[in-house]
Amino acid sequence: MVYITRGLLDALLEMADAEEPSGVSVVLASTPAGEFEADLGLDPETPVLTHFYFPEASGSVTAVFGVDLGTPAGRGRARFVSHPQGPLEATREDTFAAALVVAVPPWDEASCAAFDRNDRELDLDVLDVEPPEETVAG
Repeated sequence: MVYITRGLLDALLEMADAEEPSGVSVVLASTPAGEFEADLGLDPETPVLTHFYFPEASGSVTAVFGVDLGTPAGRGRARFVSHPQGPLEATREDTFAAALVVAVPPWDEASCAAFDRNDRELDLDVLDVEPPEETVAG
């Protein structure tokens, strides 16, 4: 099972729609279910996808050295990819990740699916909750 907030999924689908006919590949980050104000009915350690890292972050460094410095260490074990011409499945071209959320046109919730790193489809549960507020510690 892959859990994702509705706000994140909506933002990702808007991004995919805006970039069509090009595909989108975005690193996703999660928040443990226990950190939400609302009781999600999940084990407190269950990861819920809540954020994404902009694909442009550290682009030139990544292009030259092949190292993704735009994603903090230990984060981003999931990825969102769009397939403007299909298929609604994980492909060889998709970046290896523990969980992969794939979307195809018409860019709605029904056009999304989740897969594990062995290309097995997983249930995708969209949660109508806001992620916990984050602050910058100073």
